[in-house]
Amino acid sequence: MDKSAAKGCQQCREAEPLGFDFSYAYQPIVQLSTQQIYAHEALVRGPNGESAWSVLSQVNEDNRYAFDQACRVAAIEGAAKLNLQGYLSINFLPNAVYQPAACIQRTLQAAEEFGFPTERIIFEVTEGEEVQDRPHLVNIFREYRRFGFQTAIDDFGAGYAGLNLLAEYQPHIIKIDMDLVRSIDTSVAKQAIVRGIVSICRDLDVKVLAEGIETPAERDTLRGAGIDLMQGYLFCKPALRAAGEIDPAAWG
Repeated sequence: MDKSAAKGCQQCREAEPLGFDFSYAYQPIVQLSTQQIYAHEALVRGPNGESAWSVLSQVNEDNRYAFDQACRVAAIEGAAKLNLQGYLSINFLPNAVYQPAACIQRTLQAAEEFGFPTERIIFEVTEGEEVQDRPHLVNIFREYRRFGFQTAIDDFGAGYAGLNLLAEYQPHIIKIDMDLVRSIDTSVAKQAIVRGIVSICRDLDVKVLAEGIETPAERDTLRGAGIDLMQGYLFCKPALRAAGEIDPAAWG
């Protein structure tokens, strides 16, 4: 066992408190064809609804592992108490996972404790997290799939989350980066790129989810490109410690 793995296992055993509080907001992910909520993404917030950055800025090398573990438990507990239906998407910090099979145990315990089915949990790489070791990330994803979890690559088309990663590992879902979504209805180039992503994922049996949708024109363009799963302010903003409600007009 290398030093980083040993450190993680030691932190798991000791379970020291974080030293700061955080909460969760839940944002629906919708399926247009059924006009139903497909999942909720758990988004970290301050205890009074402060920004994610207000929390993430307090995460460092010393508390990264404890924070990642605490986030999983809190997201599952909150979803269970709210009786959220469909899948629950949880962001995780790949640089905080030392040994996937060991680090997932607290998640399994929380799912059992709060009565939330593990097969309804999606793990996605947290937005903006720098992946230091791509083979390690691929190994984490494969282990999580082995345990029965769904997996997702976030921000596809930006930074690390590109075709090379997709060639190494095919998750259940990819989430198209919102920079490709923004004003896609007026960009021929973005439309062509998204159609290409949809075609590739269809061949690989990977679902495509578009996030950051704010306008009916973006929704309709993405629907025309063959995307059925969507997330964004057009449908519902994140709701702090609550289940959001979809505006009926958002279905189009």
